[in-house]
Amino acid sequence: MSDATAPPRRRRWMLYAPLGLAAAAGAGFWVMLRGLQTGEYDPRGVPSALLGRAPPEFSLPPVEPANLPALSSADLRAPLPSPIVVNFWASWCVPCIVEHPQLMRLSREGVPVFGVNYKDRAADGAAFLQRHGNPFAKLGRDEPGRVAIDWGVYGVPETYLLDRQGLIRWRFAGPITPEILERDLRPLLRRYA
Repeated sequence: MSDATAPPRRRRWMLYAPLGLAAAAGAGFWVMLRGLQTGEYDPRGVPSALLGRAPPEFSLPPVEPANLPALSSADLRAPLPSPIVVNFWASWCVPCIVEHPQLMRLSREGVPVFGVNYKDRAADGAAFLQRHGNPFAKLGRDEPGRVAIDWGVYGVPETYLLDRQGLIRWRFAGPITPEILERDLRPLLRRYA
């Protein structure tokens, strides 16, 4: 049966379908905006399937010539002397420059910060650290991005907090700003100390 010979009711329904879809999309957008205003929705707060679990197994080569120890999952196994921060970053990532002072601050305060240089050339990663300072106690190079996929990384920067038992307790997608550091990360560092 062609559209021209379709019953009038069906043709009428086809005319209203786009209007219904637009109304549903508008309602969803309105709910999202309300959540942003009330703080109930954070687009960066996408949950991680790894929360409450140990990180996946991995072993990464060092970032040469940064002269830092390489990073592997063995470095993240319990018991850990304190909570640790694992940061996925890249030299080509502009938000990584924004968050870098907060990582430097944590490192100066004695918080172990481990890094994963994501989809970056080793020389570029080393040059970034030479230019901006090195907050990392250990640093691995994930040039193909496979370890990041196993961790569920959406993009850089992305930061994880592991407790002393080596379990992932927090994940944040986006740059760690001074506000995020004080509001979210510091209380968790104290809690899991």
